[in-house]
Amino acid sequence: MKKKILTKLLIVCLFFGCIFVPNLNIQQVYADVQTSAKAMCVIETTSKRVLYSKNLDQKLANASTTKIATFLTVLKNCEDFDREIIVDDRAIGIEGTSIYLKPKERLTIKQLLFGMMLPSGNDAATALALAISPSIEDFAKLMTNEAKSVGALNTNFKNPHGLDEEGHYTTAYDLALITAECYKYEVFKEVVTTKNIKIPNITGYRYLKNKNKLLNTLEGCVGVKTGFTNDAGRCLVSSAIRDNMQVVCVVLNCGPMFEESYGLIESAFNTFQMTDIIAPYTYLRSIPVINSMQKQAKLYIQKGFSYPLTIEEKANIDIEAHIPSQVNAPIEKEESVGELKIYLNKNLLFSEKIYTMEEIKSNKVEDNLKRFISNW
Repeated sequence: MKKKILTKLLIVCLFFGCIFVPNLNIQQVYADVQTSAKAMCVIETTSKRVLYSKNLDQKLANASTTKIATFLTVLKNCEDFDREIIVDDRAIGIEGTSIYLKPKERLTIKQLLFGMMLPSGNDAATALALAISPSIEDFAKLMTNEAKSVGALNTNFKNPHGLDEEGHYTTAYDLALITAECYKYEVFKEVVTTKNIKIPNITGYRYLKNKNKLLNTLEGCVGVKTGFTNDAGRCLVSSAIRDNMQVVCVVLNCGPMFEESYGLIESAFNTFQMTDIIAPYTYLRSIPVINSMQKQAKLYIQKGFSYPLTIEEKANIDIEAHIPSQVNAPIEKEESVGELKIYLNKNLLFSEKIYTMEEIKSNKVEDNLKRFISNW
């Protein structure tokens, strides 16, 4: 009990004076909270709902959090993570943090991913890039295209490691989207949640340690990546899962990046709850059928919908089923006959077609004749 009280007091202290005013627009909540970060964004990964934000679309340098986008590009363009490669000479001696790759050294793609993400090896990132593309320039273009394909439209990459370079930038929101996409892959989850690991070097082993302190302090933490350069400042992308909800938190140019990310994530879990609004394959109701021996058509939806909501918001959910008063036979199985819409405070969150559960045959002579001829 004391621990819970202390946690709540910490959150209050971190967010004293914050303003949280929901302003819904296209499945997102934009809320400005007090933070020292130059830019910040917290999203729920499934719905991509923005829970908290500050300057979420401001284009900024992002240091080694770039390596999340490098990881995504490898995920999208490599089929075998156990494939062994010979380290390209161009990856040797990259400035900044390094795992000290040697010329002609052999490592697997997965081992290099660990080397890139845990200690933040710039040489490992470069080796991965050159294993996918013929040049760093080509890989950077591929990174940018992969980012845009997941909705990160205000992003442009020039290198795979995040060292300061003109024209290399992203936004807090874009970086959150890129990270959410990465979590669809098991190998990403494995790498970013690993605290310590050893991988080979020429003479024995390299012992790698994850720089993300939140893995040891934040309940449910599942990654992701630290970063620092002179231009970018201290940057952190972090993520946690609790009660069937995952959030990603991005802070760019933030001095107390671990402390503020901890507070933002705790606040998100204390404020929002992942809510199952309608389950997949839900039966809705039956409606009359004309011109058939079968008098009723059963209707259902195929996709379900869950969404992060505050306690107050749950009372403001409206579900509308747009269904005709009756249908005419013949009707195909899974024929679309209507639409279901879910609103929060009159803002559309979700829409899904309404389908018939079974085929319904007509009792008209001409329809039966057509069916007889088609089946002949």
